[in-house]
Amino acid sequence: MDRLEAMAILLSVVDQGTFSAASRALGVPLATVSRKVHELETHLGTKLLVRTTRKVALTDAGATYVASARRILDEIDETERIAAGEFHGPRGELILTAPLLFGRLHILPIVTEFLTAYPEINVRLLLSDRNLHLIEDHVDLAVRIGSLPDSSMIAIRVGSMRTVVCVSPKLLAGQGVPRSPEDLVGLPCVNFEFLSPAAAWSFRPKGAKGAAELPIQPRLAVTTAEAAVWAASEGVGATRLLHYQCADALRSGLLRIVLADFETEPLPVHLLHARRAALPTKTRLFLDFAAQRLRQRLASL
Repeated sequence: MDRLEAMAILLSVVDQGTFSAASRALGVPLATVSRKVHELETHLGTKLLVRTTRKVALTDAGATYVASARRILDEIDETERIAAGEFHGPRGELILTAPLLFGRLHILPIVTEFLTAYPEINVRLLLSDRNLHLIEDHVDLAVRIGSLPDSSMIAIRVGSMRTVVCVSPKLLAGQGVPRSPEDLVGLPCVNFEFLSPAAAWSFRPKGAKGAAELPIQPRLAVTTAEAAVWAASEGVGATRLLHYQCADALRSGLLRIVLADFETEPLPVHLLHARRAALPTKTRLFLDFAAQRLRQRLASL
């Protein structure tokens, strides 16, 4: 039995959630996946997985073994990269993740510039509003907007991001400019549900340290920032977004920021990578390259 192969198959089953999903992801027959995991369990003399109706679950022994197997395979991968010279020369594939719209507007231009500067490095850019797990999803670097949980990750702060309420001049002309958050009660609202899933907007009253929640009654609720910007620009209602999401509409005059004195604290923006003994050259180069340019872009907002 090839134990390293069996470990890799086991990790795929755990990460994908089912044997059949792992089979599809690996391009390996389902019977082979099942047999390899069974052989590994027989070799260890213990059960690693429990099959349920929808997905697999780890036993206590399985959870301990998977954590060790993941570390072993990561160390082998790192050792092979060192032997191949990746730690010394700028080459190889770099995997990045960023929020969907932010990545398209601000990370993609930096990536294209980076590719020109380093022709032997390829980049895989994963744009998603779901925070990917750096280790489990094999991601080298992530852009995160918002407070970070305590973890073993290394974070480099590159700026901050305001959360703003904006309204079309057309709607303001008819309804008047709100002077306090309570004035929103008289305004129709467009709620961006990803940012405010409970249909309540946060504000910081003047002189207060904390934030207060203001329930709203949206005329329209949407699940993307682009939809919220478009609807607000058409005068459907006031909307609340991260500043970068509406920056173009603000510059063109389609929207205006209101209630700036009541905004909550800006959210931090970080570049994030997993803690490791030595960063590959490709990762270190992109960190240095991107951090400076991201700071400039965020400052310009």
